[in-house]
Amino acid sequence: MSTGLPREDAKIAFDRERRRRVLARLAARMRFEPDDVSHMLPFDEVVAALGATSRTDLGEQVIDLDSIVGTVDRRRGEFDRDFRPSPGTRGRWERIAEARKRGEAMPPIDVFRIGDLHFVRDGHHRVSVARALKEKDINARVIDVRTKLGAGRELQMADLPLKRHERVFHERVPLPPALRARIELSDEWRYAQLATLVEGWGYRVSLERERVIPRRELGVLWYTEEYEPIVNMLREAGLGGGGTETERYLRIAMLRFLLLQTHDWSDEIAEKLAGEVASPSSASEKDTMTHQIIKELRD
Repeated sequence: MSTGLPREDAKIAFDRERRRRVLARLAARMRFEPDDVSHMLPFDEVVAALGATSRTDLGEQVIDLDSIVGTVDRRRGEFDRDFRPSPGTRGRWERIAEARKRGEAMPPIDVFRIGDLHFVRDGHHRVSVARALKEKDINARVIDVRTKLGAGRELQMADLPLKRHERVFHERVPLPPALRARIELSDEWRYAQLATLVEGWGYRVSLERERVIPRRELGVLWYTEEYEPIVNMLREAGLGGGGTETERYLRIAMLRFLLLQTHDWSDEIAEKLAGEVASPSSASEKDTMTHQIIKELRD
């Protein structure tokens, strides 16, 4: 609702957005969400996690305001992820809002693009005011940043450690896009465990075939000769516990080595592992890692 006075409307709009920010934070606390859910994503940390490969200047474009979720160098806390303002931004925020109410044009903002996300280099207040005015898009000068991993609009600060380990895994175990999409873990440290298992498997295969196998070839060999057959058998046998197919594979692969000191796979080995899960030996119960894996297999 407008008073017809641009300066007064700007003050009202700022106070409204401040209330919305406070209420959103209160609602998040009541839902027991972590504090960083409402924080703008820091560009440098996202790039470090996803791994930048190139930059391309795309010039001026119209971009979706909802796709702007991060910042390049703004002090964290001046705006939240939805660009609702803090008290310290009032003066400049209201001047821009008043100018917009008077119908004045604004210069384009400057952003970096990663996948579907945009990170503001210059124009934080303009973005905040535009969102407060219920606009859907904004003019921006865009620099596209290509990364080794993609990022969707659901990306949160808490996801960055997992993304970093996922990226490192795919550097150690290169796979074609269709295959790498099948590798999915919910714990960042398990990507490191899986990469170590794959590299160990590759070392043994290289010895058997009496040649050094390049990483890209090795990744596909591991997937087709080790990973996929075991995943299919686990699915048919109803073994492996909950979670993704990769988590089920990793549990069995680690348990196979911890209990049987082998990386081979056969009907006999599968039977022994199934028996161990059903009735763990005393040695399994004493070994913390083995016990945890068996517990996950049963859940």
